Amino acid sequence: MLAPFRGIRYARDRVSGIANVTSPPYDVINGSILDHLRASDPHNVVRLILPGKDADASQAAAALLREWLSAGVLIRDRMAALYIYEQSFQPEETSSGLRPSGDGTGTSWLQRGIVGLVGLGPPETAAILPHEGVMPGLVAGRRELMAATQANLEPIFLIYDGDQATAAAETATAVMDRVAAERAPLVSITTEDGTTHRLWRLGEPAEQAAIAADLAGRRALIADGHHRYAAYLDLQAEMRQDGLGDGPWDYGLAFLVDSAAYPPRLGAIHRVLPGLSPDRAAELAKAAFTVQDLPADLGLDDALERLAAAGREGPAFLLAGGPVFRLLSHPDPVQLAASMPIGASAPWQSLAASVMQQLLLGRVWGVTDSERDVLVDHDAADAVRAVSGDATATDIAERGAGAAPAAGGTAVICNPASFEAVIGIAAEGERVPRKSTSFGPKPRTGLVLRTFGPSD
Repeated sequence: MLAPFRGIRYARDRVSGIANVTSPPYDVINGSILDHLRASDPHNVVRLILPGKDADASQAAAALLREWLSAGVLIRDRMAALYIYEQSFQPEETSSGLRPSGDGTGTSWLQRGIVGLVGLGPPETAAILPHEGVMPGLVAGRRELMAATQANLEPIFLIYDGDQATAAAETATAVMDRVAAERAPLVSITTEDGTTHRLWRLGEPAEQAAIAADLAGRRALIADGHHRYAAYLDLQAEMRQDGLGDGPWDYGLAFLVDSAAYPPRLGAIHRVLPGLSPDRAAELAKAAFTVQDLPADLGLDDALERLAAAGREGPAFLLAGGPVFRLLSHPDPVQLAASMPIGASAPWQSLAASVMQQLLLGRVWGVTDSERDVLVDHDAADAVRAVSGDATATDIAERGAGAAPAAGGTAVICNPASFEAVIGIAAEGERVPRKSTSFGPKPRTGLVLRTFGPSD
């Protein structure tokens, strides 16, 4: 089910620029990026999605949202609509070569999808498949922010297979492509990473119905936003327990993309262990892995190439934090089997993220996966800096840890999982370990929001 809604958008004449008030999703923002976003405009949406860690932070975000709505900084569209959202990148020639895109490559790409409200419920009724585990503390934080603001401040990211035949006369992708080709966008901005973002409002009932008809009966995979989706469900359950019955909490804001038309990119997410020295980590790992010290003069890019090559033969990891990178490969099959949970499927057990969580962290290092002891980072270079003494305390604190790691901690650099493996595991009802996949391109936050208070 996909429903239209009255979107909340920034008023152009009340901000320094629409690009200046948007941000990446909350969970990929570290301290330096956070400071930059806050400085870019006093109304940047990051002040709502990351309001701080004080006890009253969510209430402060709610008050700020009400203030911006009252002052006309944020305006509500008059009529309910769906929103076509497009992201694209074209490399530009610079003095140092091609300008890289936000994902670090110099290749052109385009992604187009639809923003609307999805019905909430278990996978068998809502047809929304999670593929990744979550951490209760992070879910609780997102639920608290949603409840306080009575808003979905950023959409979850869903993908579906548009190649599967339906009875619809026109596919949702065909509708979107036609509108994008024939109509001027409502919003067109380019962010600092060179990505162009365009937004169209789709208010015609016939076009909304055509999209809804094509999506009806399809299953969607959560590409990004598992903690937000879990928060959607928790808030819905809370409203039901309070005797409020059906209501706007039965829907959540989502961005849906046809993965057949616009194949997603799947990146790795890395780990930082502040309490484990790299020498100790490598020594312990020898009990279950082949451990190779890489040349001392080898840079991160070359080390990542070695990691990718080793990953083609099986699960492999790169340890950083000491004087050299260490490559972990060829896990011992006996110890690997002994570390796996009973009932886990063979595809789940063979996933590198499962090997890392069950064998490397749990069995070899004796580390329990937690928000405090095992930090996550979407960028390999940032993870390396975090254990080299180059990360600020703000960088580490914004990742959600209780304390900043000093130089001497260990970073575990990972290879990305394959799209086919993730889809197959999710289809069987299993979930990969938390923060194992990074789908992209991720939707930009702040282009369209949704509120669901009593007056909405």
